[in-house]
Amino acid sequence: MAIASLILMAALLAAGCGTISTTPPAPTPADFQGIATELTKRGIAIEELVSGDAGCADAILVPTAIGITAKGLDQSDPVRIHVYIFRNRGSFERLRATVDTCAREFVTDPQTFETVEQSPYVLAGQGPWAPGFEAAIRDALEVAAGTGD
Repeated sequence: MAIASLILMAALLAAGCGTISTTPPAPTPADFQGIATELTKRGIAIEELVSGDAGCADAILVPTAIGITAKGLDQSDPVRIHVYIFRNRGSFERLRATVDTCAREFVTDPQTFETVEQSPYVLAGQGPWAPGFEAAIRDALEVAAGTGD
């Protein structure tokens, strides 16, 4: 009887291990390819990708940065944008202000400096950006960020 009980318990335990969860996993932030995909899906063309192009010589930002030239929608003139991809929300919060400091080196008109942020990303560049273009960037970043962690 004890052996039969043990076998039954082992069978129930094994069956429980095979249970499939119906809760989807929380979306994690995309890599640069995911960001680029979301941008292009919204009509923004990107080219001249340069890894490590932070727009400044900040040794902490350089490894997080990718420079792109973008245009599309109502933005007919191409603009240089720096994409900063931080490891997680903590890094984003800790280093966010360094992007503004870095921007002082590449922005030619501080009045039209543009930035879009969605943890763990910051996109920054010289503006002005057209409204539809900026809205598409915001939407793309929100989707690519997942939970932002």
